[in-house]
Amino acid sequence: MARKMNEDEEPDERLMDAQAQIESLQAVAADAEARAATTREELTAAREARSSLEAELVEAAAAREAAEGELSRARSEVDEIRSHLAEAAVKYREAKLASAPEVPQDLVPAAASLAEIDEGFEAAKRIASQLRERIQEERQQTRVPVGSPQRRAPDLSSLSASEKIKLGLRELSER
Repeated sequence: MARKMNEDEEPDERLMDAQAQIESLQAVAADAEARAATTREELTAAREARSSLEAELVEAAAAREAAEGELSRARSEVDEIRSHLAEAAVKYREAKLASAPEVPQDLVPAAASLAEIDEGFEAAKRIASQLRERIQEERQQTRVPVGSPQRRAPDLSSLSASEKIKLGLRELSER
């Protein structure tokens, strides 16, 4: 009987061990299923985020292409405006020089900026004015009166009688 009890106890113990192992395996399986479910959710969220990011990337690429097109148009407009500005500056310079023929063309720079042209024109105008004044001063200094003064006989009233005689004899000998 003692032996039978041992034999009877052994299967119960085995059964309890097996059940404990089953419960342990069930817990591990449940844990693995929970981790798998969490991983699936994370994978789904990552796929959605990837899809969203790809859509944003496509939008950003389209926006970049549109911006590059706009930049290209703006650059061509700027080039055209610069060309018109250069033409306008040339015409402005010519008009300024035509309005003041006394200003030498060489003294006014051919610049793209109207302000530079104005500055150069004013400087050239000052230089021309200074030169004109110098020339005028030189003319005044070397001026010869128009016509010659009238010739008068020398005033002999201050000479003594003997000096008057000597002067008269000299004039006679020179003739």
